[in-house]
Amino acid sequence: MSLSPSKVAPEAGPQSAAQKPEPEPEPPRRPQPETRPKAQAQPGRDSGRPSERGARPRAQPLPASKPESERPLQSSHGLEPKLNLALGQRTQSLGASHSQSRSARGPSGPPVSWSRSRSRSENQPSERPHCHTDCLEAPLSRAFGKLGWVVGSHPWIFLLAPIALTAILGTGLIYLPKDKEENLEEQYTPIGSPAKAERRFVQGHFTANDSYHFSISRKSTEVNFACILAVSNTTSVLEQEILEEISKLDAAIQDLYVTKENGTQTRYDQVCAKNEDFCVPSNPLLAVWQRNKNLDLGNVTFPIFNPTGQPIYLAGTIGGTFLGKRMGKNQLLVRAKAMRLLYFLKTEDGEVNEHSKMWLIHFLNQFSNIEKSLALKKIQVVYFTSLSRQLEFQATSMTVIPLFHLAYLLIILFAIISCYRCDCVPNKMWTAAFGVISAALAVVSGFGLMLYMGVPFVIIVANSPFLILGVGVDDMFIMIFAWQKTSLMDNIKQRLSSVYSKVAVSITITTITNVLAFYTGIMTSFRSVQYFCIYTGTTLLFCYFYNITCFGAFLALDGKRERVCLHWLKKPETPDQKCSSLKRSCCLPCDSLPEEEETDVHPMNVFFRDYFGPFLTRTESKFFVVLLYILYIISSIYGCFQVQEGLDLRNLASDDSYITPYFNVEEEYFSDYGPRVMVIVTETLNYWDEGVRPKLEICLSDLENSDHVDKSLTEFWLREYVQYTEKSQQDVNDKDNFMNNLPNFLTHFPLFMYDINISSSHEIISSRGFIQTVGVSSSINKKMMLSQLRSKAEKCEIPLMVYNQAFIYFDQYTAILENTVRNVIVASTAMFIVSLLLIPHPLCSLWVTFAIASVIVGVTGFMAFWNVNLDSISMINLVICIGFSFDFSAHISYAFVSSSKPSVNQKTIEALYLLGYPVLQSALSTVIGVCVLSAAKAYIFRTFFKIMFLVMVFGAAHGLIFIPVFLTFF
Repeated sequence: MSLSPSKVAPEAGPQSAAQKPEPEPEPPRRPQPETRPKAQAQPGRDSGRPSERGARPRAQPLPASKPESERPLQSSHGLEPKLNLALGQRTQSLGASHSQSRSARGPSGPPVSWSRSRSRSENQPSERPHCHTDCLEAPLSRAFGKLGWVVGSHPWIFLLAPIALTAILGTGLIYLPKDKEENLEEQYTPIGSPAKAERRFVQGHFTANDSYHFSISRKSTEVNFACILAVSNTTSVLEQEILEEISKLDAAIQDLYVTKENGTQTRYDQVCAKNEDFCVPSNPLLAVWQRNKNLDLGNVTFPIFNPTGQPIYLAGTIGGTFLGKRMGKNQLLVRAKAMRLLYFLKTEDGEVNEHSKMWLIHFLNQFSNIEKSLALKKIQVVYFTSLSRQLEFQATSMTVIPLFHLAYLLIILFAIISCYRCDCVPNKMWTAAFGVISAALAVVSGFGLMLYMGVPFVIIVANSPFLILGVGVDDMFIMIFAWQKTSLMDNIKQRLSSVYSKVAVSITITTITNVLAFYTGIMTSFRSVQYFCIYTGTTLLFCYFYNITCFGAFLALDGKRERVCLHWLKKPETPDQKCSSLKRSCCLPCDSLPEEEETDVHPMNVFFRDYFGPFLTRTESKFFVVLLYILYIISSIYGCFQVQEGLDLRNLASDDSYITPYFNVEEEYFSDYGPRVMVIVTETLNYWDEGVRPKLEICLSDLENSDHVDKSLTEFWLREYVQYTEKSQQDVNDKDNFMNNLPNFLTHFPLFMYDINISSSHEIISSRGFIQTVGVSSSINKKMMLSQLRSKAEKCEIPLMVYNQAFIYFDQYTAILENTVRNVIVASTAMFIVSLLLIPHPLCSLWVTFAIASVIVGVTGFMAFWNVNLDSISMINLVICIGFSFDFSAHISYAFVSSSKPSVNQKTIEALYLLGYPVLQSALSTVIGVCVLSAAKAYIFRTFFKIMFLVMVFGAAHGLIFIPVFLTFF
C-alpha cells in the first residue's frame, strides 16, 4: 500500500478569493513540436529552472526577489518547506490535481505560482514553526532524479535486464514441492512448545509395543489408524438390528487387503496393532456383543462396563449417550446415538509403517464402494484416517490455482479502467497492464530466489501472490499519474527524472514500512507464519525494484509513443484522409488532441472536494460519525472477548472434503470426553516410603479435582500395586518387598510394565499414571485444561509432568495470543518510530498510533462475528494491517496539519481533496487482488480474504471518515 500526501502546495487545493495569488501575465503558448528546438537539458540540472532551449520565454521575475545566486537553492521538486519532508508527499500521481495550468510551468519545474508563494513565505512570518527533515529526503530525491535520468536515457537496458533476472530466478520454481508432504505439526504448532519437550521425555523413558500390548493412551506420538463413526437412524445404536449392520461393516473393513506390484497381499491382520496376538477390537462393546449376541443391552453401564470381571472403558467409544440410574461409580446406559470404530495399525518405523500406510490409502479408496455394497439402511457412517488431514491439506492447495488467473484478470481490468483517458496521447491503459505484469515478474523472482535459498514453500504462502497483486500495483498508479503531470513537450529523460524525484522517495518509504511489518512476523514461533512473511516481504522488495527499473523504462518508451502520436495528430489531414493501422492502434481516437491549457482534475478529486468533504464537516455529520465510531469500538471490544483461539485442524481441508462431516459428527456426539493424559513422575522416587506416597496421592487427587477431569477414570499402577501387596499380605513400606513383588504384579497386569521405568540398579527412575479429561471440545476449554493441569503439576512437591500427544496441537491455544500481541506491539512500535523520524509533527505520530490500535481492535473484534479464529493465518493479517493503517493514517493526518487553510474544516476538505481518491483507490486495488479468494473452497484461503477485507474497509474508513472528523476537534 503506497500512499503519501500529494506534492502540491496548499494553494493547489480549493482556495478562497482572498488566498489566490495575484494574476500574472499569461505566458505565450508553446510552439508546435515541428518548430521546437531540439536542445535538451543536461542531467543533474535543477529541474525547477527553465530550459535554455529558448523556445519558451521565462516566467516574469518576481518583484522584490533576491538574485538567483543569493536565493536558497530550490529543491528539484519545488516544495514549500512545510511540505518538504521525507514522507515523500506525492504529486498528483495519487489522483490529486494541480490547479495551475501546464502553461504556467517551466519546462520541467514547478508551477510559477509555487515559486511566488515560496518567495512570499520567506518574507512573511510562518503560521507555525516547522521542522526541517529534508536532510534525508532531499538528497534521496536528487539521487532518484538522477536514476530516472539514467533509466530514461537507456530504457531498453532497464526493461530487459529485470526480465532477464526474472528468467534466471524463475528457474527456482522447479523446486516447488509437488508430492512432498507438508509436516502439519512442524508448520502449524509453536516452535519449542512445552509439549514437544514433554514428548521427548516420554520417548526417552517409556516404551510401547504395537505388536503385543498395544495401548493408545501410552503412545507418545500419533499412530496409524482408520476411524468410522456410525450414527443410528433410530434413537439408539443399542439395538440388535443396528449392531448387526455395524458388525457387517466391521467385518468388511477387516477383510480389506492390498495387492502389491509383486502380487503379494497385505491383509488387515498383518498390519493391525495387537493385544496378545489378536488385533485390537475396533470397539470394545461391539466386540463383547459379537462374542455374545445374547448380551443384555439394557444392563450396560457407562463409562465402565464389566460384563465378565474384566472392566472395559466405553468413554470415547460410545457417543450421544443418555444415562439412567447410578450403579456405583457408573451409570446405566439407557441409549446411545453413535458408535466409534477404531482400527489401529502398527506404527513402527520402516517397512511395517509403510505397509500400514498402504492399507490406509486402500481403505480410503474403497470405503465408498464398501458402503454402497452393504446398502446400509439403519446407520449413517463417516470416516477418517491418520493420513486424511495430510492428504486433504495437500489437495487444498490445488483448489486455489485457477483463482490466480481470475485475480490477474481483475487487476488488469482495474488498472486499465483507472488509467484510461479519453485523450489518446496520455492514455496509459497499456502501461497499466504492463504494471500488473511487472508485479507478476516480482512474484516469480521473489519466489524463485527463496526456493533457491531453500526456504520451505508451505501452502499458506499461496496467499502471497494475491496480496502482492493488490499492493504492488499501487506504486504503478503513482508513477503513471506523476508522469501525466509532466509536460508533454519536455525531454523523456527530463520527464522521468522529474517523476522519480517526486515520487520515488515516498514509494521507498511506504515499501519499507510494509516490508518491515512483514519481517516482524519472522519473530513468531509458527514456522508457517515465518515462511509466509519471508516470501511476501522479499517479493514486495522485488516489486519495488521492478517498479523503479522495469516499469520506469516502459514508461519512458511509452513517452516516446506519446511524442510520435502528438506529432502525427498535429499534422494537417484532408477531410477524407484515413488513419493508418499503426496510427489507429497507437493514437485512437484520431481526432482527439490534448489541450495544452486544460487542467487534469480527476472527477473523484472533485467529488471529495465539492461534495464529500463539505458533507463530512457539517455539524450533524460529525455527530453521526462520532456515534458511529463509538458503536464500532464497543462492538470491536466485545468481539475481541468472543474470538476463538487456535487453528481448528478440520479447517485445513476443503469444504467438500469427507473429513468435514466426520468432525461435525464427532463434535456432536463424542465431545464429552477429551484426551487421556499421562501424569508422569519425572525423577527417582522412593515409592515404598510411607511419607512419600501420601504426597504423591495428594498431587494426583489435586489433578483429579480439576474442572476438566473425571476422577472415576483415573488409572495409576501404584494404587493397584498397593492393593495387590496388601491382599498378599506383603509389607509395601519395605523396599526389598516392594521391588521383589513387582515382577509378579506385572505378570497379572502386563500393561503396567510400560508405565514403570526401572534402571539397571533396580531404581524406579520414572513412572506414570493416567487421568481422563472431559468437556474440552472448545479451544477455550482446551487452553484452560492444559494450563490448569500444568500449573497443578508444577506446584506439586513431587516432580510431575502431564502429557498427551494432542498437547502438541493444544499448545497453539496458549501461544497464539502471546505471539500475536508481541508481533503487533513490535510492529506498531516500529511504525511509531518511523512516523516520528519521517513526520516532523508529533500530532501525526499520535494519530498514526491511534489508527493502528483502532484498526487492529476492529479487525480482531469483527473476526469473531465472521467466524474467524485467532490462529496462525489470521495472525499474519493482523501484522499486515499495521503497515496499511500507517499508510492511511499518516498521510491524511499530515496533509491536515500541513494545510495553510484558516479553519479546521477547510483543512479537512483539502486533505480529502488531495488524498481521498488515492486512499480509496489503494483500498480497492488490494481488495480486488484478494477478493477471488472468497470463492475458495478452503478455510485457509477464505480467512485471508475476510481479514484483508476487514483491514481495507476499516483502514479506509479511518482515513476517509474517522480521522478527518476527529482532526477537526483539535
